[in-house]
Amino acid sequence: MPNWKIWGLSLVMVFSHPLYAYESPTLFETQLDNGMQVIVKSDHRSPIVVHQVWYRVGANYEPTHLTGISHMLEHMMFKGTYNQAPGEFSREVSRLGGRDNAFTSANYTAYFQIVGRDHLSRMMAMEADRMANLKLTEEEFQPERNVVIQERLWAVDDRPNSRLFEQFKATAFMSSPERNPIIGWMDDIKNYTLEDLQAWYDRWYSPSNATLVIVGDITPDEVMTYAQQTYGQIPAREIAPPRSAVEIPQQGQRRIILKDAVPVPSLLIGFHAPTLVTAEDPTDVYALAVLSSILGGNDSSRLTQALVRDTQLASSAGSFYRFLGRLGTQFALSAQPNPGVTVAELEAALLEQISRLQTEPVTQSELNRVLAQAEAAHVFSQDSIQSQANMLGMLVSVGLPASTFDDYVSNLRQVTPEDIQRVANQYLQLDQSTVAILEPSGETNRRPAARPDFGGRSH
Repeated sequence: MPNWKIWGLSLVMVFSHPLYAYESPTLFETQLDNGMQVIVKSDHRSPIVVHQVWYRVGANYEPTHLTGISHMLEHMMFKGTYNQAPGEFSREVSRLGGRDNAFTSANYTAYFQIVGRDHLSRMMAMEADRMANLKLTEEEFQPERNVVIQERLWAVDDRPNSRLFEQFKATAFMSSPERNPIIGWMDDIKNYTLEDLQAWYDRWYSPSNATLVIVGDITPDEVMTYAQQTYGQIPAREIAPPRSAVEIPQQGQRRIILKDAVPVPSLLIGFHAPTLVTAEDPTDVYALAVLSSILGGNDSSRLTQALVRDTQLASSAGSFYRFLGRLGTQFALSAQPNPGVTVAELEAALLEQISRLQTEPVTQSELNRVLAQAEAAHVFSQDSIQSQANMLGMLVSVGLPASTFDDYVSNLRQVTPEDIQRVANQYLQLDQSTVAILEPSGETNRRPAARPDFGGRSH
């Protein structure tokens, strides 16, 4: 299977941040005077905490000439402040027996540490320092830019399926910044200036554009005491919202072909679809999520059964639907043919499975099986405090309520076979599709790029 991230039913999220304090037996939400959102979930099973700061900025906030700058700034956040030397942040976390990292997506940039509960106040002081006092210098910037260039070569340019997915998105979206690659286009990376980074930091890195998420062996009162002493001391700053970015209507199928040094072809078919943020009716999103799981959620799904096992047209087949995002998304199918099978034959087989869903309602037993799997995945995802924190941070960072995760299974269980058939007909239309094909070029001796040195952090 190509190395694309698969979004299944265990990954749903939702909208709007409350302006009041809300407290349940485990979840607490409020806001500091400077506008920083605070979410605390107590979990006393182990004496550790996850501390995260989520900024509402990512690849789909970026203008065309600055793609990837959110990711570049993420790297620079580890290069020192006016109070900490470069690398000191991670060294201190390690000294305290914890671990730290960061990640950038289309919708947000997040920083986290996992430490013993006694070290939480220290983490908050250090993170608040780099929220307000980042020191950007050419001495640190130029080498780190080279790391990001190497990262792009290693993670995208030398991975044909990654390049196919990148070009698929850039073809599917023409006017929306959802087309932007998170790491950025190479030419943009090479032409960032230190002034670009400083302006991006000054514009978006403010408490009023951030959410503090704490999950673990801590109480809301303890967190609020530390938060007031650290983040609460940073002045409020008005953040201008990003310009609206509405994708132009698609009026016919789009197709691209990429040739590269691969042994077998790959196929992607995507359809424009709503997210929980953009949908007029959230029922459509939950129905599409169930539909995706029916088609390609696991080894018992329809695509695997029909294309891999029964007809043996494909060596792998699946579906993915990323329905947490502030802009539109794609409902997509992917597959690789077995030897002797053409891409055209595989494409026809995939479309036949869509047609079947459009004309024949799924059985209640099949729907019940998928919902049972979703409920089990939902329960298991709460076993890790980091997974709990990630879910809360992702939800609120796109403007959805933290309670979305708690309501997730009940919303899925409202989906009917008729809902699934309706959204299959409404959204999975050929004129709304983009087809991306990766064909073997005949090249076999490409030398892959080396994995970049991330300074001891995974990335």
